[in-house]
Formats: sequence, structure tokens, C-alpha cells
Amino acid sequence: MELAQGDLGGWIDAYLDHLRVERALAPATLAAYGSDLARFAAHAEARGTVTAEALYGTVVSSFLAAADESPRSIARRLSAIRGLAKFLVRERVLKSDPAALVDRPKMGRRLPKHLGEDEVMRLLTAAVPTSFRGKRDRAMLYLLYASGLRVSELVGLRLGDVDLTRGVVIPLGKGQKRRIVPIGDLALGVLSEYLEARATRTTRGPTSDAVFVAQGMRAMTRQNFFKLIKRYARIAGITKPVSPHWVRHTFATHLLAGGADLRSVQAMLGHADISTTEIYTHVSSDHVKKAHRASHPRA
Repeated sequence: MELAQGDLGGWIDAYLDHLRVERALAPATLAAYGSDLARFAAHAEARGTVTAEALYGTVVSSFLAAADESPRSIARRLSAIRGLAKFLVRERVLKSDPAALVDRPKMGRRLPKHLGEDEVMRLLTAAVPTSFRGKRDRAMLYLLYASGLRVSELVGLRLGDVDLTRGVVIPLGKGQKRRIVPIGDLALGVLSEYLEARATRTTRGPTSDAVFVAQGMRAMTRQNFFKLIKRYARIAGITKPVSPHWVRHTFATHLLAGGADLRSVQAMLGHADISTTEIYTHVSSDHVKKAHRASHPRA
């Protein structure tokens, strides 16, 4: 089929309508797709009218090559174009998806963001344990940093998953796998204090056996904790976009910087593949380099 210059814009509009109505994409995502595809349409128009197959076989490559952007931005544009190509295949405008033959740009692995030790201390002490909520929030923050749990594992902890005698928690991780994670004396003390307060709480109706509970003894949710940690980061004067995963990254980075072996950190994080844990060695080696430059007389 011959795809004239005007036709491409029409098909892009149809594709965006499809994403909005049938896929219910968020307005911001739709706007990003629309912007990328509009740029692509302008690039295609500058190259003249071609068949649909030739358009996607040649114009995509030249469009991406002309973009003076990061690999991540180029990959996002290619993703939008591939989505449009698949839509055109389904609408029988294209017989096949030539955009699938275009290589995705290689992206450097993004180093995990983490907090400094001073920032961690400010975050941990931001929750004041003068109320039940304060004790709960402080226990969640301490436990998160002491264990490196995923946020889903933290809010998913049940009373039977905590062994105060051994000083460990046994979260249910990815793939429904459990692991034993030590939490250290400081977090153990804070958690014990919270659990004592929790045991005295009474409420009408059914209660949850979740370790961390909100109003009415219902289990805390991920959304609850995301809001909670961001609020305490503001109280602590931390301007970084702190999230539960930032604290998990911080846990791993600080362990390795302190001399922990990679296999132990892998086990505590619950990583199936050690290559996932190895990313933290790059962060801790940066820490070592900075310390070397600051301390070595010939650095």
C-alpha cells in the first residue's frame, strides 16, 4: 500500500486514539508518544512519499540516527514507532513489522541511587516515637534500612514472619520464595517496642495479622508507605527523591562499602542472579575511590 505524507499523520492520530480509548494510557504517556511520533512524521515527510514497508525500513533508522539524544531517549522513540508499526500491521496497512528489525540502542546500566550515612540517620530519627503511629513509622524505617526488604515484602510481613529471639525476619519474596534476613540489634529494639504497642491496640471488627497496621488495625499498603517515607524525608531535610527502593539500594551499598561479601548481600536482598547484586559493587567502588582521593597523600 502507498502511504502518502498526509496518511501517516492520520494513522498516528488513529493509533493515539487507540491508546487512549482501548489501552487507557495516562495523559502524560500519550503526550510523550504523540510528541515522538509527530517528530517522526515530520522526518518522514521531509524524505517524501514511500510505500509503508520502505518508510519503516529506511526512515526509522535515519530518524534515530539523526537524533542527538541519549540512548534511553532514542529507545523510547523507537518504542513508540514500534507500537505504531504493530498497530498498522493489525489494521492491515503493513504486512509485517519492519521496525522490529531496527536495533534497540545499547544503554549503560543505571547505577542505583542511595543515601549517605548522615542522611540515613536523619531519616531514621525523623519519626518521633511518642505515639503508636510514631512507633510504627520509626520501626518501618529502621527495619527497611536494616534488612533491605522490598516495599512489598515490608508491608506484607505477618506476625509469624518475625522471630525476635533470633533477630531475623522471614519475608515472602519474588516467586513466593522465603529467605531469612538478620536485622541487627538497633532495628530489633525499635521493632520490639512497636510490637509491644501493637499488642495493646484494640479495635472493633476483624483485625489483620500484618506486622504494620494502619487505622482500624488494617494492613499498611505500599501507597501508605510511599507517602510516609517521602514525608519523613522532607522532615529530615533530604532533598533527594527518596523512595523505599532508595533505602534498599542504600542498605546494599553500605554493606558492600563496609566489607560484606557479595554472596551474603545477594542472599539478604533475595536476588536470584548475582549479576543483579554486582551493580552495587560499582557504587561502593566509587565510594572507595572518593575516600582514596580524599585521604591518600599522592592521590
